Amino acid sequence: MLLRTSREERRKIRHRRIRQRVLGTPDRPRLSVFRSLKHIYAQIIDDTRGHTLVAASTREPEIAARLSGLKRVEQGRVVGRVLAERAREKGIVRVVFDRGGYTYHGRVKALAEGAREGGLEF
Repeated sequence: MLLRTSREERRKIRHRRIRQRVLGTPDRPRLSVFRSLKHIYAQIIDDTRGHTLVAASTREPEIAARLSGLKRVEQGRVVGRVLAERAREKGIVRVVFDRGGYTYHGRVKALAEGAREGGLEF
């Protein structure tokens, strides 16, 4: 039997499966990643309250100014560092990583490494 699901639908299925195990708590919130063709977005979320605590993306003017001339993988690393800075300012050090159904490769991996370089532990 052929499955006629798109790549995006398969990613959403994987993400739902991951989310059954990965939960953000006040002590250890969830670092969630979303990747589009042009941009990458990251949020740190407390799932018990349903609140986004910290966010960063390549679309923010403050970050976009630092990204000119960089490849998308390097842009992901910069977003990870900025997210980690903002998280540390709010007292967040430990997070659980939610790759959003994407493979841990390329921009998603670079964002995670950038967040680690910025001081987040996961």
